[in-house]
Amino acid sequence: MENLAMHISNGIINGPVAAVFAAFALVVLAYCVVRGRADLDDRLAPMAGLVAAFIFAVQMLNFPIFTGAVSGHLLGGALAATLVGPWVGALCVAVVLVVQALVFGDGGVAMLGLNITNMAILGTAAAYLLIALLVRVLPRTPAGVSIAAFVASVVSVVVASQGFILQYWLGGTTDVGSTLGGLAGTMAGVHLLIGIGEGLIAATTVATVAKVRPDLVYALRALRATPAAVSVPMPGGAR
Repeated sequence: MENLAMHISNGIINGPVAAVFAAFALVVLAYCVVRGRADLDDRLAPMAGLVAAFIFAVQMLNFPIFTGAVSGHLLGGALAATLVGPWVGALCVAVVLVVQALVFGDGGVAMLGLNITNMAILGTAAAYLLIALLVRVLPRTPAGVSIAAFVASVVSVVVASQGFILQYWLGGTTDVGSTLGGLAGTMAGVHLLIGIGEGLIAATTVATVAKVRPDLVYALRALRATPAAVSVPMPGGAR
């Protein structure tokens, strides 16, 4: 097993499986466009551009793990979900993946549907679900939302890595020198470490933005704590 990076190269997964995931990714991204339009305003639109640029920069930084036998990079789904929400966040990550594949050859063009499914869809969705839960139990402060971003980063990166395991099980064509269970364990372990690194970056970034402009943090302004039950007086004094 020479390398376990999150981007899937051409030929690792067979054509039919790649085509199915490409269709799935297109449908989900189209839905994200529809839902994202409702969120876009004069604050979210420029923030989305900044988030995409930041994710592009950090994803270009591949780093070795385990004496260079394994490499990986940050994904950015949790950061995107925290700052611009799940729909626009998934689109930001997807745009970055398309540019990387077409311009820099990072990930096979034929495998774009697989990579978008794992990193833009699964990763961002897992992150947002956790963030939506955590911001309701943690203090709604820069520290609280940064903790949510950290936890979501760790979990979302591992979830995204396991998307590849499912895809490889369905249509893997390359011998990776390991059983499926062994491959899943290796990917989870490697990306747990990557997730911790990503979590530290995401938490620091989110905390900084939240201190300066909390109105730009989607998780703070769009996700509200569940309101307590309110008793409404009924006619005649009944409740």
